[in-house]
Amino acid sequence: MLKQRIITALVLLPLVLGAIFGLSNHWFALAMAVPVLIGAYEWANLMGIEELEKRAPYVALVGIGLSLSFWLELKWLCTIAVLWWVLAAYFVKNFPDNSGLWTGRIRMGVMGWFTLVPAWIGLVMLQGQENGAWLLLYVLLLVWGADTGAYFAGRRWGKRKMAPKVSPGKSIAGLVGGLLTTAVIALIVAFNTDIADSIGLAVFFGVSMVTVFASVLGDLVESMVKRHRGIKDSGTILPGHGGILDRVDSVTAAVPVYVGLMFVMGGIA
Repeated sequence: MLKQRIITALVLLPLVLGAIFGLSNHWFALAMAVPVLIGAYEWANLMGIEELEKRAPYVALVGIGLSLSFWLELKWLCTIAVLWWVLAAYFVKNFPDNSGLWTGRIRMGVMGWFTLVPAWIGLVMLQGQENGAWLLLYVLLLVWGADTGAYFAGRRWGKRKMAPKVSPGKSIAGLVGGLLTTAVIALIVAFNTDIADSIGLAVFFGVSMVTVFASVLGDLVESMVKRHRGIKDSGTILPGHGGILDRVDSVTAAVPVYVGLMFVMGGIA
């Protein structure tokens, strides 16, 4: 399993970096629509739609959301997504007692739409900024840094669990380790680039840390939905990793939250 995970990661990393740095914004938008629509296909399964052909309408609904948001430039959807992730934090904190608030196909379909569509908008908006490829890489570094710091800190000190009813493997120590790791990344980037000049170091650092919390939340929300559904992985398309959603769950929260907050603060146009 570990060998498969490493091989898959080594294949995906150059593809992701090539798309971020090598494609124009329009082609990047099209390229990123592919994993998002596969994610919609997997989310339909999380909604309880097991028949493959019956997932197509939900995939189409997400696809329509992508198209409309691109042509109408619905940038504010990322700001709305920040509110969605605040609500999602409430769901995670009170799982499974409040499951009735979000279960059911229609409500879960809305959850999936607000998870996938703003994430795609955020990716496209970031990559389309001046030096946008580097901005997007920075957000991805926050996500990867949080995962790495959480893994090592959790293994060493992870006795107190963060959300045992949702994801028993995640610990408070892991969260702290992820925050410390990403704090170092944020400060190194801020002091060696002009990324924070337009909004100030304190605001930039604050947005970065909120983005890290969001990345953790994205992971927890998918774990919550999978636990409710009674499945381990969202899909099987990525050997050793499971489905697309299993690989990008943190990104689906981190990117729109970062973009939504930076948009409000005037850090991006």
